[in-house]
Amino acid sequence: MGVTMGWSAPAAKARRRVQALLMILLLLVIGSYGLGVQVVSSQGLFIRSYYIPGDLPFDPKSPDWNKASPMVVPLSGQVITRPSLPDPTIKSLTVRSLHNGKELAFLLEWQDPTKNDRLTPGTFRDGVAISFPLGDAPAFFCMGQLDHYLNIWHWKADWQTDIDRRKAKEEERKAGGDEGQIRRFEVIPRRASSVEDLLGGGFSTLTSKRGQGTVQGNAVWEQGRWRVVFKRTMETRDPDNDAAFGPGRMQTVAFAVWNGENKERNGQKAVAPWLQLIIDPVPSERVEKKES
Repeated sequence: MGVTMGWSAPAAKARRRVQALLMILLLLVIGSYGLGVQVVSSQGLFIRSYYIPGDLPFDPKSPDWNKASPMVVPLSGQVITRPSLPDPTIKSLTVRSLHNGKELAFLLEWQDPTKNDRLTPGTFRDGVAISFPLGDAPAFFCMGQLDHYLNIWHWKADWQTDIDRRKAKEEERKAGGDEGQIRRFEVIPRRASSVEDLLGGGFSTLTSKRGQGTVQGNAVWEQGRWRVVFKRTMETRDPDNDAAFGPGRMQTVAFAVWNGENKERNGQKAVAPWLQLIIDPVPSERVEKKES
């Protein structure tokens, strides 16, 4: 067999060795889960997406999230490029994940004493992002790199407020019997989601994808804590530009958090570099019937 284009023979051999080791690791992790063992490295590098039947929760406060064990991910400042953030105010991120074989969802939580959901001159919004590499080769975790792109899901607090305000206005109109009346001029943006679906191929290359709304978001801020849900179907119509997921599969993932009160924006963020997401296989129908 020929060597893959762009790789020397030693490099291609090393790459195949890494892929083989990752596959062995995936099988070991899945096997351990089957025995009821929680697999976490000493650095906490593995996040498990738990399988549950039925609909996935979209409410950040749903009790269904208790079906997924939380993983506390430490965060550090982004110091690779300017503007940098050597000492972030957000020190950790709690991550949970669930899937039902067709959809994948994350719940991200972090402490933030102030709710910053407005973007005006001199003020900045809270936000959180999940990044996935496109393809097998790892990319630079912050923004990707040339020929090694990232699919980035960026939740924005002001977008969430826009959606929540519009929903409240529509419910108020329905309750008042104004549903059939001509709509007045509205200034609240009509957003497809509180999550912007992006591609990154290095710093200053961030691009908003066409057809927003594939990744849905929902969030609540209560008692100094953000809870943010991301949800997307596993199958995608754009496999070249969307992160790939599947039951029994392992995917690489990174996180970033912005604290608007601390004037964090763009490269000024708290980050967690590459972690491994282990997606539970879907149990066979026979096993599900036995458990029920």
